[in-house]
Amino acid sequence: MDALWCVVPAAGRGVRAGGDRPKQYQPLAGRPLLDHTLERLAAHPRIVGLVVVIAADDPHFSAVDAIGGKPLITAIGGGERSDSVLAGVLALPPAVAQDHFVLVHDAARPCVRADDITRLIDQAGSGEGGLLGAPLRDTLKRADAGCHSTATEPREGRWRAFTPQMFRRGALAHALALAAAEGIVVSDEAMAMERTGVMPLLVEGSEDNIKVTTPADFALAEFLLGRTR
Repeated sequence: MDALWCVVPAAGRGVRAGGDRPKQYQPLAGRPLLDHTLERLAAHPRIVGLVVVIAADDPHFSAVDAIGGKPLITAIGGGERSDSVLAGVLALPPAVAQDHFVLVHDAARPCVRADDITRLIDQAGSGEGGLLGAPLRDTLKRADAGCHSTATEPREGRWRAFTPQMFRRGALAHALALAAAEGIVVSDEAMAMERTGVMPLLVEGSEDNIKVTTPADFALAEFLLGRTR
């Protein structure tokens, strides 16, 4: 597993971030957020190529065929994130065999650390795959419709899910296609795999691997970009 491809779904609208364009194209440290994410991934020595999945009517993506000296393929996504990931997996080169592992990483996570990616590859690659995440440390509350706290939930054994997530190409494509055929919208690749009986390995990663979602997240991500490697 010295060489892996990475699929980056970037077809979302990102409306919670505001602005006049999807959040992956909004400026972060003077450049589009997506550029930072792709460059961070391409800089990893064990990632050999990337597939970026964009919307069919995307006017913002600057088409290039390489980044950081590594091939970059463009695919067209669908209405749900899972549809876009499946399109990206299907667009991988034929040289990526069905039993080869592939990574999937959120376009809005530009601060992922190289060491975390390496640890995921090394640890999850000995089984059927896994994902970066972190154990839940905050007290967890259940809320009613009026945002009143109605109960305190146990946090033992609960994790926050991050990306990258890593699974075998054929198994992931099958899991995503099966969920779509059954009308199930899966929130991440691990959920799709769980539905087929796979128990993905949770690999603890740095909590500064944030997902940029709101306007305030951009300032935090800009600060973190100067500190994460």
